[in-house]
Amino acid sequence: MQPATWEERIAAAWEEFDRLSPEEFLARMADLAEEGPEADGLYERASALDALGDELSAVGLYQRALALGLGPERRRQAVIQLASSLRSVGRAGEAVELLEAELRRAEDQLTDEVRAFLGLALSSAGRPREGLAVVLEALAPHLGRYTRSLTAYAAELREGAVGGRL
Repeated sequence: MQPATWEERIAAAWEEFDRLSPEEFLARMADLAEEGPEADGLYERASALDALGDELSAVGLYQRALALGLGPERRRQAVIQLASSLRSVGRAGEAVELLEAELRRAEDQLTDEVRAFLGLALSSAGRPREGLAVVLEALAPHLGRYTRSLTAYAAELREGAVGGRL
C-alpha cells in the first residue's frame, strides 16, 4: 500500500480533529505543514489554530499564506477564514474590506460562502441591515418560491426603507 499523499494526510488529520486533544492536533498539523508546500502549510497551521479558537495567532499565518500564493480553492478558503478571524478579534472593518475585494475578484458564481461571511462582518462592523441584505441576496436564488420577495426585501434593506414589512 502506497503512503497517502500530503493532501490525504491533511484530510485525515482534520477527520481526527474531534478525537485528538488540541495539543495532539496542533502537533500533527505542524508536522504536516512542514512537509507540504510552504503557503499550503501555513494555511493549514492557521486553520488549525483558528479551529481551536486562537484566531489572533491564525491571522498572521493566513496573511503569510496568501502573500506566498495559494491555489484557487485554498486561496478562497483562506480569505474567508482570515476575514472570519479578523471579525472575531474585533477587526470587522478589515474583514469587510477583504470580503468585498474577494467578491470583486470572483470570476465564478461560487460566492455564497463569501457573502455569508460578509453579512456577518457587516453586522459586526455596525452595518447589520446591509449585512442582512447581503445574506438575503445570497439565499434568494436557492429558493423556489420566494426569490423575488427576498430580493425585493434585500433592496429595501440596502435603501434603508422600513415599509412596515421589515
